[in-house]
Amino acid sequence: MKLFSGRANPELAKRICDYIGLPLGRLTIGNFPDGEISCKVDEDVRGRDVFLIQPTCPPVNDHLMELLIMIDSFHRASAERITAVIPYFGYARQDRKDEGRVPITAKLVANMIARAGADRVLAMDLHAAQLQGFFDIPVDHLFAAPVLDEYFQSLGFNHDDFVVVSPDEGAIKRVLRHVARLGGRLAIVDKRRYGASTKQANLIGAPIEGKIALIFDDMIATASSICGAAEMVKQAGAREIYLAATHGIFCGQAPQRLAKCPAKAVVVTDTIPLSPERATPNTKVLSVAPLLGEAIKRIHHNESVSRMFD
Repeated sequence: MKLFSGRANPELAKRICDYIGLPLGRLTIGNFPDGEISCKVDEDVRGRDVFLIQPTCPPVNDHLMELLIMIDSFHRASAERITAVIPYFGYARQDRKDEGRVPITAKLVANMIARAGADRVLAMDLHAAQLQGFFDIPVDHLFAAPVLDEYFQSLGFNHDDFVVVSPDEGAIKRVLRHVARLGGRLAIVDKRRYGASTKQANLIGAPIEGKIALIFDDMIATASSICGAAEMVKQAGAREIYLAATHGIFCGQAPQRLAKCPAKAVVVTDTIPLSPERATPNTKVLSVAPLLGEAIKRIHHNESVSRMFD
């Protein structure tokens, strides 16, 4: 088994290697003067089980193209099996035709990864679980929920003292998994959309007043939705508010929105590298390296990955 990393998140790759107990493979990636990406594998990988760690986070197009070139390099170097480890899968939100004459880019990207030569994919918290069906190769889908839940359990909240909040109807299934592990009761932000604008109507479910609110989502991009949900639960009388998501993209005005948000803490994982200038003082970053490392070990030994979550 050999592990290699692109330039998207080398720190996470090193943490995964530390967990597994293997050195990071030698790979030279650079750019030609015109911006084209160059790649050279600096060690023998013939007949090896290769894992390429590369989230397709912003700049998405650069990191996606880098991943495809890496896969092609190892494919032509005669690696026995190539697993694309994609902690964050970009273009995941373009997963259907919600209006005429638009692409399904998530399927296009899945086709490109398979066509480049990947034999399987290891991903974490895809925006929609059905994205696994877009790939014509096996996909192992991991969840960061155990890592996030372990952090909140360490805070010692009483089960009767907090409410787990879904920021919209689409996140209910995901949030119910947190309720099953953490306990507490469920509340849902009823968010009505009118054209391009968004109106958050009301809260459904458990009463919030005087409680601690834990708001979970799969990603924080511009932070508009999750900060809007935080404002709603604050107006409903929440005593403390915590925001949590697997992927901290923090693009656009996200840092400014999160800085003004009434949340006591913003908890994300290291699937995407978070630069100091994008992080807020109340941001807490948890590592999913042990989770990914354990999955990589199980894939290499042809063991069950789903049992990790039993």
